[in-house]
Amino acid sequence: MASLYELTDAYTAVLDMLYDLEVDEQTVMDTLEAISGEIEEKADNYAKLIKELLTDAEKLKAEEERLYLRRKRLEDRAARLKSTLQQNLEFAGKTKFKTALFSFNIAANGGKQPLTITDNLGDIPGKYLIPQPPLPDKDAIRTLLETKEVEWAHLEPRGKSLRIR
Repeated sequence: MASLYELTDAYTAVLDMLYDLEVDEQTVMDTLEAISGEIEEKADNYAKLIKELLTDAEKLKAEEERLYLRRKRLEDRAARLKSTLQQNLEFAGKTKFKTALFSFNIAANGGKQPLTITDNLGDIPGKYLIPQPPLPDKDAIRTLLETKEVEWAHLEPRGKSLRIR
């Protein structure tokens, strides 16, 4: 059986035959009949392959979703275990120690200190709002709160996290 490329070349050859007035019409029709069955069979086989690949892709997509949900559950369980361990270590006063396998250290979180806006956005001065749509400029408010207290915002204490290496 000819390849699809060979069949395409055969159709090009038939087209050339049609333009060649010396080739009789019966030869052209016989050639067309011989290759048309082959190309239709090839097209069917290509369609089968395409359907098979798309079916496999759908199966993989479903498997991805299943694995994503499983990964998410495992990550959530690990986070709960880590939180429980951190709470118990803090309660016991064990904030830094080593074992044969791991080092444990409960340290203050870095980065920006958490900020809570306590009142309506309308009470915050305009220079601490980000224009369109009005949102509080938390960096400017943090800077302000380092120098003075305001009634419409306050800094929250930094959180802690357990680091296992």
